[in-house]
Amino acid sequence: MGSFSIWHWLIVLLIVVMVFGTKKLKNIGSDLGSAVKGFKDGMREGGSSEDKPAAPAGQVTNAAASEKTTIDVDAKSKS
Repeated sequence: MGSFSIWHWLIVLLIVVMVFGTKKLKNIGSDLGSAVKGFKDGMREGGSSEDKPAAPAGQVTNAAASEKTTIDVDAKSKS
């Protein structure tokens, strides 16, 4: 009861393929693979950023300020 034979797994695989179709399963596998690759790249980049001192919370660095351009506008109230 606790272990399944190869025939049980083949039947489950056949039912999954019949329900979802091969194209949908290929897309799911591709998305899962790219997500794992992105996670690994993020972990690799996260390890290298520990060497640089981080800016204190709430403080904007010049590099971050130059990347984003914002326009300050004074809102006027209707009278």
